[in-house]
Amino acid sequence: MTDRLAELSRAGVSIWLDDLSRDRLTSGSLASLVARDHVVGVTTNPAIFAKAISAGAEAYAGQLHDLWARGTCVHEALRDMTTHDVRWACDVLRPAYDASDGVDGRASIEVDPRLAYDTEATIAEARALWWRVDRPNLFIKIPAARQGLPAIAACLAEGISINVTLIFSLTRYDEVMDAFLEGLERARQAGHDLARIASVASFFVSRVDTEIDARLDKTGTAAAAALRGRAAIANARLAYQRYERMLASPRWAALAAAGARPQRPLWASTSVKDPAYPDTMYVTRLVAPGVVNTMPEATLRAVADHGEVPADSVRAHYSDARQVLTELAAAGVDYDDVTAGLEQRGLELFDASWRELSDQLAAKLRNPCHS
Repeated sequence: MTDRLAELSRAGVSIWLDDLSRDRLTSGSLASLVARDHVVGVTTNPAIFAKAISAGAEAYAGQLHDLWARGTCVHEALRDMTTHDVRWACDVLRPAYDASDGVDGRASIEVDPRLAYDTEATIAEARALWWRVDRPNLFIKIPAARQGLPAIAACLAEGISINVTLIFSLTRYDEVMDAFLEGLERARQAGHDLARIASVASFFVSRVDTEIDARLDKTGTAAAAALRGRAAIANARLAYQRYERMLASPRWAALAAAGARPQRPLWASTSVKDPAYPDTMYVTRLVAPGVVNTMPEATLRAVADHGEVPADSVRAHYSDARQVLTELAAAGVDYDDVTAGLEQRGLELFDASWRELSDQLAAKLRNPCHS
């Protein structure tokens, strides 16, 4: 099973699991994935935790009882439960962190998504999570909304490692990289060890195809049909091209000379939503040096079983990727409208998941015996 995953790792792709639950931790499932399947990181989000806590009631029952007995409010109880799991995941991943000198072996936890449009509250929440988990291999996830950009820079300036999430557009990605560079420049001025500050930029993939394919289907032309399933990979490939441009810039060279490490592109939302497409396409068609691919276990298993892993499936395709975006515009697909809508809906989805989880937890805390 691990041969294809080993090939992916040798090609320069870090394999992260897009899932976490108390059951996965207590059963040793995560530890097994780390030991056998080249998994070197974990990402979470509010939807993942909502599913984990609602489906794994028995695993959380003891902690829920204690939280109820202490009279803990819902918000703090939720943070106690999620930070407990992420801290545990950090410990499971610590050998990978040490072996990679801090590049991999990371676990992510997201700030309260209700704060996405409040810069100061996001910074305060990131600090609190960083302090509460208290592990060097933690990533704090901050959405790439416009108001989140100064929060990203501010947190990096304080030495907090950041996973920037919900990136859909190339323009926003440029802004994220700028915030990263600014944050490290400020950290250098403050005397922080830049080698200890890490960041990834989570560029979402499959959701782009889902939205654009729906628009192409409404167009109903043969030219539109020929573009189905091509937008997301083209978008991600062009993001990698911009990442390479950043690495070639004098601004980055100065930071690298001071010990900084790149903000790696992370491919998120890599499970295939359309059954007509190969179930490994958002992994095998986005292989490039220095990227992270975070995937649910089903996608990881599919890659291990039948994924055809190339040495590089990105850098030779920049011209083709630009052509895809040109043809999409000619077909009437408004790229800016698509990506802006996806960002907004992504934040709304995480907000709704967080509120749903809060409601579920409130009911459990009122009557923990009926969890």
